[in-house]
Amino acid sequence: MFNKILIANRGEIAIRIIRACREMGIKTLAVYSEADREALHTRFADGAICIGPAKSKDSYLNITSLISAMEVADAEAVHPGYGFLAENSGFAEACEKCGIKFIGPTSNTMRLMGNKVEAKKIAEDLKVPVLPWSNRALADEKDAIEVSKKIGFPVLIKAASGGGGRGMKLVHTQASLGSAFNTAKAEALAAFGDGEVFIERFCELPRHIEIQVMADEHGNIIHLGERECSIQRRHQKILEECPSPVLDARLRQKMGEAAVRLAKGIGYTNIGTVEFLLDKNKNFYFMEMNTRVQVEHPVTEMVTGVDLVKSQINIALGQKLQLKQKNVSFTGHSIECRINAEDHKTFMPCPGKITELIIPGGLGVRVDSAIYCGYNVPPHYDNLLAKLIVHAATREEAIARMTRALEEFWIGGIKTNIPLHLKIMRDHDFIAGKTNIDFLSRFT
Repeated sequence: MFNKILIANRGEIAIRIIRACREMGIKTLAVYSEADREALHTRFADGAICIGPAKSKDSYLNITSLISAMEVADAEAVHPGYGFLAENSGFAEACEKCGIKFIGPTSNTMRLMGNKVEAKKIAEDLKVPVLPWSNRALADEKDAIEVSKKIGFPVLIKAASGGGGRGMKLVHTQASLGSAFNTAKAEALAAFGDGEVFIERFCELPRHIEIQVMADEHGNIIHLGERECSIQRRHQKILEECPSPVLDARLRQKMGEAAVRLAKGIGYTNIGTVEFLLDKNKNFYFMEMNTRVQVEHPVTEMVTGVDLVKSQINIALGQKLQLKQKNVSFTGHSIECRINAEDHKTFMPCPGKITELIIPGGLGVRVDSAIYCGYNVPPHYDNLLAKLIVHAATREEAIARMTRALEEFWIGGIKTNIPLHLKIMRDHDFIAGKTNIDFLSRFT
């Protein structure tokens, strides 16, 4: 068992990891920027170290400061959470070289999946379906035109590194391809330090379905079903549910087997998520693999009863999976709403002081958060305030429970997107399970 784990993160995910460690009898070390001196994770952990100024690059993204904190505090392992350095192969490699256990996949595996061009090549080799694409990074504008003609318009230009929609451009005609190509490269270079882009066929109004995989260090790999993540704004998810209202047992098995095949093919360890697009004919295509715990992991936990954070730690300790694929079961339905500090009409961030706070509760209601009354939401980081998760016997009951919980949730002093989530819960198409990645456009 680890004696102490450093949590290289902040906010609700830091609190989530601290709680898991406390139940396992493991001490925790929090790190914080100067802007997070009063943050809740610094109070919940067994110790806390300031690692720099408010800017992420000088604190939460500062590998040298994090390694130094681990060495000073004698932490044997680090949990990166999600975001920041969670998928940074350089950080994982630095930990490996310093004899610190990185709670996640190896740096080599992370590097393989970190580049979307290489990841798609690997997926193709392992017979995991992919959309028709350029089969390589594009050399120049002329190369982009030739590839697009073969694939057929419309096409999507995508950055090989990073995510979140940056470096992504939809192109309908050859006439607009040149400017879109150059803009995508410039955006990718500015955002990720890598201007490499590729092209794939545009999939019209797909659903976004992801499969949770879990692999130990002894070659055992299973999947824990899917999450429906189609309700997004600018490629940022705001609501997730499990199971997907559109998948049946046969399709779930096919997608699960494809995800496991990919994970096995690259020697993946720990937990990860294989993301797919699902078209209107229920054909699925590999999109990318996230080599970390996901923001939306609680809906899988609620339906399967598997604690994913504890599983991560146990796998990092070298333990074998206790669960076999045939024994994975799914009970009921779970929905997660991301509660953000933003104007629900304009989506402008709304940092500031929380003057009132009422947290919902009751049967089947879970709130993962790091906010409290009097807390000042800083403007420097992601504006996620809380994750409101519900679980019920059926999807209909889960929607009713989430509606009730949202109505109870009150955060005073700042604006939040709770009103938007209530609109979604009452939307006829959402209730009927008719969603896709363009669903949210009707509310914006």
